[in-house]
Amino acid sequence: MKWQIHAIGKPSLRYAGLGIEEYQKRLRRYADVSLHTDAKDRGQEKNSAHLLDRSEGAFRIALDERGESWTTAQFSKCVESWQLEGVKNIALLIGGADGHTAALREKADHVLCLSKFTLQHELALVVLLEQIYRVHTLMRGEPYHR
Repeated sequence: MKWQIHAIGKPSLRYAGLGIEEYQKRLRRYADVSLHTDAKDRGQEKNSAHLLDRSEGAFRIALDERGESWTTAQFSKCVESWQLEGVKNIALLIGGADGHTAALREKADHVLCLSKFTLQHELALVVLLEQIYRVHTLMRGEPYHR
């Protein structure tokens, strides 16, 4: 299974960048994870259209405050289920400052809320990568998830 993360806004905080690099490195053992960032925020409509174009053909998960809140165990069970269903590509979509359009949320296979807090995009990215890593260690029965 390949993971594609499409985000509006390039990480600029040094500590967030280090966290992103760390989890990308850790994930190499488990999954193919690619990060695609767009430095320019073009507004909600154009951002959403861009994210939909970039994720065409993939199983889409939009990160949005209106989405479902999953536990790590629920996320893990979803990933296991998607693997059994033959899902090959998962695209995680992180919008710009104004979030996603209703049209993007409707076209997504799932809408996921990482937190009820409003998170800066690059911090959300670190949390997301850590959770993908945690899910893979959990599925393998490794001790990282306690």
